[in-house]
Amino acid sequence: MDEQMRDLCEKLIKAVNVMMDVESSQTYRLEALQFIEDFREKSPLCVECGLQLADKSQTPVVRHLGLQILEHVVKFRWNNMSQQEKLLLKNCTMNLLSEGTHPILQEESHVKDALSRIVVEMIKREWPQYWPDMLKEMEVLAAHGEAQTELVMLVLLRLAEDVITFQTLPTQRRRDIQQTLTQNMNSIFNFLLSILQLHLNHFHRAKCVVGLELMARGHLRVCVSTLSTLAGFIDWVALPHLSSENCALLEILCLLLSEPELQLEAAECLLIACSRKGKLEERKPFMVLFEEVAMNCILSAAQYTFLKRLCQVLCALGAQVCSLVGSNVDVQVPVNMNKYLEALLSFTTHPSQFLKASTQMTWGNIFRHEILSKDPVVSQTAIRFLTASRSNLVKTGFPSKNDGPACDFSRVDFDSDEDFNYCFNSSKAQQGIAIRMTCNIVPVEAVQIAREWMQHQINTPIDTGGSTSETERALCTPLSPSVVHWEAMTFFIESVFGQLLKILDKEKLPIDVGMELLQMVVNYETRDPLILSSVLTIISTLFPFVTHRPHFLPQVIFKIFPAVTFEEECKGPRTRAVKNVRRHACSSLVRFCRDFSELMLPCFSVMYEQTKSLFSNESLLTPLEKCALTEALILISNQFKDYQRQKAFVEELMAPVRAQWLSEEMKCVFWDPACFVAHIGADQEINATDGEDPRAINRSRISYYVYTILGVMKRACGQPPPDQATAGDVVVGSESDGTPIYKNPSADSIQAVLPNFLALLRTLNSLFLPQNVALLSKTFSRANEITEVEKNGVLGIFRPVLESVVYRNISERMQGFLATLYESCYHLLGNAGPSLHQDFYGIEGLAEQIIGSVFINLDSVPDYRLRPLQLVMSCPPQYHQSLLCPLLAPLFSFLLQRLNVRWHIINQRTSQCGLGEEEEEEAYEENHVTQEMVEEQILRQLTREVMDLLSATCITRKLPELAGNREEADGEFGIVSF
Repeated sequence: MDEQMRDLCEKLIKAVNVMMDVESSQTYRLEALQFIEDFREKSPLCVECGLQLADKSQTPVVRHLGLQILEHVVKFRWNNMSQQEKLLLKNCTMNLLSEGTHPILQEESHVKDALSRIVVEMIKREWPQYWPDMLKEMEVLAAHGEAQTELVMLVLLRLAEDVITFQTLPTQRRRDIQQTLTQNMNSIFNFLLSILQLHLNHFHRAKCVVGLELMARGHLRVCVSTLSTLAGFIDWVALPHLSSENCALLEILCLLLSEPELQLEAAECLLIACSRKGKLEERKPFMVLFEEVAMNCILSAAQYTFLKRLCQVLCALGAQVCSLVGSNVDVQVPVNMNKYLEALLSFTTHPSQFLKASTQMTWGNIFRHEILSKDPVVSQTAIRFLTASRSNLVKTGFPSKNDGPACDFSRVDFDSDEDFNYCFNSSKAQQGIAIRMTCNIVPVEAVQIAREWMQHQINTPIDTGGSTSETERALCTPLSPSVVHWEAMTFFIESVFGQLLKILDKEKLPIDVGMELLQMVVNYETRDPLILSSVLTIISTLFPFVTHRPHFLPQVIFKIFPAVTFEEECKGPRTRAVKNVRRHACSSLVRFCRDFSELMLPCFSVMYEQTKSLFSNESLLTPLEKCALTEALILISNQFKDYQRQKAFVEELMAPVRAQWLSEEMKCVFWDPACFVAHIGADQEINATDGEDPRAINRSRISYYVYTILGVMKRACGQPPPDQATAGDVVVGSESDGTPIYKNPSADSIQAVLPNFLALLRTLNSLFLPQNVALLSKTFSRANEITEVEKNGVLGIFRPVLESVVYRNISERMQGFLATLYESCYHLLGNAGPSLHQDFYGIEGLAEQIIGSVFINLDSVPDYRLRPLQLVMSCPPQYHQSLLCPLLAPLFSFLLQRLNVRWHIINQRTSQCGLGEEEEEEAYEENHVTQEMVEEQILRQLTREVMDLLSATCITRKLPELAGNREEADGEFGIVSF
């Protein structure tokens, strides 16, 4: 037997060495692995050989194999072993614990882990029924030395993980062990704390004596292991155990924060403890952490990794104090709240973006707390927080840059500039909440800080940062010093005054300061588009103050209008920054006219003349910009309080569009796909390098017509005065509660253009037919395909923050035109019902017209172009039979067939997910995504939309307010989104 065992041991040693040898071939490794697996599964000598291999005279690799064999025996053969064999293996394992390891600093970690797991597996099968003295044996074993103590800590930690965290036991066994652990938790915690205190004292004594450095390191290793074990228990034990013995555990952990060698592990334990939920009265003892010693330790922290963990501890403490103060548990504002806030503020002002971001939510919770927010200490700290925000809101510290100390920390915390940017924007949003909350506490100081910051920024010369891409134009880039400071200041102004305008009564509003700042920013002149964009944002934020000083309105209007046509001095394609300025100016006008239409009414004539002047030059404005100005005028006209006057104005405004839309030339374009393709220039071969596109003006006009029809239809909703409201041609119906529905002033104009519009929809569907695809030139062969913007949106891929501007080529512009036109047309048709009501639903033969246009050639339309309509949600009940039923019957039949076919293809593709062709694999590596992934995501989105349509159609419930009856938020154009 002994000779057989020695022979097996030699073979096992040889096998494991072959597996670990870098020179071994794959074949030899597999053979060696198979031999070891066969031995573990079949050999009756596993225990004997495992003990022989686990002897400390063997190499660490061989010992680890021996321990793995023993663990395998316990896990898979235990129930088949006799009681004598179990006792023998248990005694041998305990002997390995006490005598079978090297000193604590010499023993390999993987050997310790393997040995502890054998013990844990036996405990899971024997304790407490057949091993009642296990805990006592562990206590005795810990007295044998540092190595044994560390092993005991590992056993307890692994046991807690398997039973509580990973729950790798059968339910009944897990309950038995967890119940026994809970019953003995007092003694376990006392044991752990005594071990920690004992070895901490030994460590302090040894590290002060020359020549005892190794002994000190051994005791330190035990302390680290003990804290790790504590962390495994703190997460789930009953809260009273954490506060027993006058909060001895929390007190020791606080003291350890001043130990450089143990502070990280102690902070981890504190973080877990402070993050615990539970009954408020059981969490009350956590207030001990606000006492002098703990706060002093926190304030004296320095090492960065420890700082991050400690910051999380502070935030968890903040959550606890916000929950406890003011609750039914008798907890007052902590005496040392000032020290806590000081510590939290020190993290907020730290150069690290991670630390700043970690504190923002806590500040918001404190400043909105009903009781804490009224504490004088919190009020004083709120002022300091606002002051700190002046630097925290400035976007600096990218890991790829070297423009400050924050960059060094960012390189530790973030893998890329995109990761940093995501964290910064998330933190900025949380900081905005906190700033708004401070306005409830210290409104006067918040206004003063905003005033001083704006004065400083306006008086500071523009600093482009020495950018290389646009030095000859002396313009800023998105990360130029001036731009990031202007953006930060703008966000602060928005947060402060946006909140004050909501919470303060008219007599308490800082009208004088608001008008002073508005005057300053209106008088400020700049030709840099990035700075000008911030200026426009501030004007929009402060515009509500103009309601108290109406005489100032013309100055604001004359400041906004030049930005609508803003151009850089050098000629060339418009940059993204310039487009944003023009879009921002248009949005501001729309927002002013929507939210302050009565205030804007006296300026109607001036704006109308300005708009007509701009419209006289067809190339001066884009279709969206023209539409925005039209919408602004329509919104003001809603204040005419005269239906006939508004109707006449709408008809005057729509006359040029209507005349062109109904012309014979455009009728041919809308009704004939070949004529449409020729009209937009998609059949032309164009040299991309020349950039000449003679038919671009035609595409621009079509976009303008569609945008204008949609904008006028949605914005025109004037309510006539009572003397006109009774007229039969003004009131067209009533809501369920009796509220009258007034005729839309644009109804006649929209009805006139509807036939050609439906024809355009039919033509757009027909573009995907093979004969019409063949009409496209080589230059525009991909015009009907999904755009990169749509594809990235489906996949959730966003433009990198530092990406340089890339101009679209002619083919991409054509692709974007068709995609946007398709979206806008369906947006128009979907909003016709909510905007026109009976004037739309009552059109004779409407169902047949829609079936003959929208439903034509749907089989050829790809999934990414199918769009739902809002007809169901807003259709009056009296039109359900005449309109919805004829539409929904063929539609549901088509969608069912379509989705079945598409999902069948996807499922087949999934089941055949073998290796693709080499070219496809290379394309995947290059583009990061495959066409199949895009198609599947689009199909999922389409399926969700179909389910929403089914739900809206077939399930009776209280309907929410119709989306079509609400104005778009923030005054955006809202004519291409769905």
